[in-house]
Amino acid sequence: MLFRQIIHEDLGCASYLVGDREAGVAAVVDPQWDVEPYHRLARLHGVRIEHVLETHNHADHVSGHGRLARTTGATIHVHELAEAQYVHEPLSDGWVLELGEVSVEAIHTPGHRPEHTAFLLRDGGRGGAPWALLSGDSLFIGDVARPDLAVEPREGATEMFRSLHERLLALDDEVEVWPGHLGGSLCGGSGLDLKTSSTIGFERRHNRALGFADLDEFVTDSLGSLGDKPPNLERIVSINQGPLVEHFGTPQALTPHQVEEAVAAGACVIDGRSNEEFDESHIAGALSTSAYDTGFATKVSRVAPDGTEIIVVAASDGDERRAAELLASVGMRVRGFLEGGMTAWRTDGRPVQRIELIDPSELMQRVEGPKAPVVLDVRAASEYEAEHIPGSLHIPYGDLSRRIEELPRDRRIATICRGGKRSGLAASILQREGFDDVIHVGRGVGAWRQAGGPVESGSVPSAA
Repeated sequence: MLFRQIIHEDLGCASYLVGDREAGVAAVVDPQWDVEPYHRLARLHGVRIEHVLETHNHADHVSGHGRLARTTGATIHVHELAEAQYVHEPLSDGWVLELGEVSVEAIHTPGHRPEHTAFLLRDGGRGGAPWALLSGDSLFIGDVARPDLAVEPREGATEMFRSLHERLLALDDEVEVWPGHLGGSLCGGSGLDLKTSSTIGFERRHNRALGFADLDEFVTDSLGSLGDKPPNLERIVSINQGPLVEHFGTPQALTPHQVEEAVAAGACVIDGRSNEEFDESHIAGALSTSAYDTGFATKVSRVAPDGTEIIVVAASDGDERRAAELLASVGMRVRGFLEGGMTAWRTDGRPVQRIELIDPSELMQRVEGPKAPVVLDVRAASEYEAEHIPGSLHIPYGDLSRRIEELPRDRRIATICRGGKRSGLAASILQREGFDDVIHVGRGVGAWRQAGGPVESGSVPSAA
């Protein structure tokens, strides 16, 4: 039997290659946008990818099923309730796919979405008993999937409870659990673990969400812990449900003059270098989010203006293409990239902007001095409530553009988060929105506390 897990680190997604090397056949479950890992594994193990299985219409990333179908001729299978508009073979509960000695059984598990389906694996060479569950977006490691992305949340949570307790927890304890998402994904809650697999028995004993034996208690808990929805989700679901997509166009290499013209026409520059490099020198109006950090694509889709063309600036050759692929994985179209990066821009004599970078110790001195800056905390509400700088304002970085009028324009604003990444992006958003005097606090609230700065906890006040 051939079984491989492929992880998309930026989005926290997991997909799978399942097959029989003796029979020379394989299937891919929940393919990511970049399909080269599946081709590479298939070549390495001498199998043909003949089937693509989708657990559901994904809301956080664009599927690579179109690319795989074109490059391999594979048949796509998805539940009949998915309303897929591409050529496929619909499946329903109990459907079985034979891959040599390996069989894949569909278990309909609605809750996250009405069409959601988990897949149970059996290996004839090991007695034919179920040994692994590809749980998709139903049962995670340490958590369960959110119920509010496709249906009314209470309805989704009710269906999720039934799918978990009537279907998945009926499996033997030793059955392995291989989920569709790991920690960092927006399709789960705060309990979502970074572990790549578990077992039914372990999750039964240690997964907090499975500890609710009462339906009403489970539903109340599920609805009370919902975080931000994946950005751009309607467009992503539409792409995944609609006619097959193979690409979003090839990013063009652009000269500084072409980039300047595109920006003047409304294009948005995404600077994928480190926040520190961005602070030192960047194109006016660019947004700073490092392509080297996990969550890059999600952050960009959360803050980039709707409907604008994207231009990428990267640190070195090749990085811009990688960044463009990551953005494509969440349904964003990249027009091109600045060829030669900021070196080419500055050599060409183009103007640059800067943002002042300070550490928490320096911030302490400034808030106690004349013309003290407004401290803007851009973390999530739960982080702010647990610990924050007294008197600081709170607006999550993803909400800044729509809440920009809550901030004073006659005072300096110092952005802070946990480690300096989100605050760097927030500072670039403020500068793009016309705030001339912005400070980026590298490191974060924890470093402020360790340096002797006061902190407090409590509810989130409104910005004024």
